[in-house]
Amino acid sequence: MNDPRIDKLARVLVHYSLRLRKGQLIRIAGSALAAPHIAAAYREALQAGAHPSVRVALEGLEEIYYKTAGDEQLRFISDLERMEAEKLDADLRFLGSFNTRALSRVPPARMAMRREATRELTKRFLERAGRGELRWCLTQAPTEADAQEAEMSLAEYEDFVYTAGHLDRDDPVAAWQAVARRQAETVERLEAIKTLRIVGPDTDLTVSVAQRHWISAAGEHNFPDGEVFTGPVETATRGTVRFSFPAIYGGREVTDVRLSFADGRVTEATAAKGQDYLRAMLDLDAGARTLGEFAFGLNYDIQQFTRNILFDEKIGGTLHMALGAAYPETGGQNVSGLHWDMILELRNGAEVFGDGEVIYRDGRFLF
Repeated sequence: MNDPRIDKLARVLVHYSLRLRKGQLIRIAGSALAAPHIAAAYREALQAGAHPSVRVALEGLEEIYYKTAGDEQLRFISDLERMEAEKLDADLRFLGSFNTRALSRVPPARMAMRREATRELTKRFLERAGRGELRWCLTQAPTEADAQEAEMSLAEYEDFVYTAGHLDRDDPVAAWQAVARRQAETVERLEAIKTLRIVGPDTDLTVSVAQRHWISAAGEHNFPDGEVFTGPVETATRGTVRFSFPAIYGGREVTDVRLSFADGRVTEATAAKGQDYLRAMLDLDAGARTLGEFAFGLNYDIQQFTRNILFDEKIGGTLHMALGAAYPETGGQNVSGLHWDMILELRNGAEVFGDGEVIYRDGRFLF
């Protein structure tokens, strides 16, 4: 018997996050472990009159691909992939791992080659999403592996996931609509600010957000959600930052990341663990050393680090920045095959200044 929260999640995703309409083409993807969630979303999409197409991944296929494919295969983009990037009306993806470290021993250069090959697809996907032609949502199906990463039992992790998505409420859609209203007020305040300066332990970083747009993320693209984000001016980031939490990308964990910026680009990068991987990703392409996203986490129902960026970047009282690709709808112009979110703790007395005045302290806006 399915957890009733799975059906509730499917309804929220189809009708609130994706706003799926009759006749639209939707791709629903995830691992075989997400089968109950995929089936619930599939049923809900059909009931909405849409045309769902399902992609289910089997354990080990991605690892086989990276360890077996030749360089030509890593660079290959099929006509089907190109067509989907142009034709999909909606894209729903369920995270849920068999093994969260399955790609840990894949050479970074091979992963970088694939990301470079798919850069144009990523760009096209984001362009269509930015124009409202394509709606997408990324969410989580609780699994044993993800629970272990979060240092929880599966039952505890299920409660964590569904509570973070406000699925414990009688009307989760109303809860997310309330989040959207609150975050819209925050966006309105931030839109008037040109320069932000973050001051905290081992961190003094200045970014320009002049004439860039702030966007409220309230469950439409990520679920759960709870952040406001923008695309920093590409040439203006300067200073230093030490990220409080491990930075995880492509199944690899890099700890104690310290970056120095000048004229918008990373000029120095160190890490206590995974430094070679960090530098390999920074050298992925011309845009990998530039910030594509700057965001505040505002979901205070998420208070612990789980090694899952879907949740961790939303931790209420944190800030995150992404190296690489910008979201065009923010006005950001950086293009890269990389989009690597790194999280900074702000609940430790850190302050954020907006045009010289303190607007945020110890994990909360002062608005």
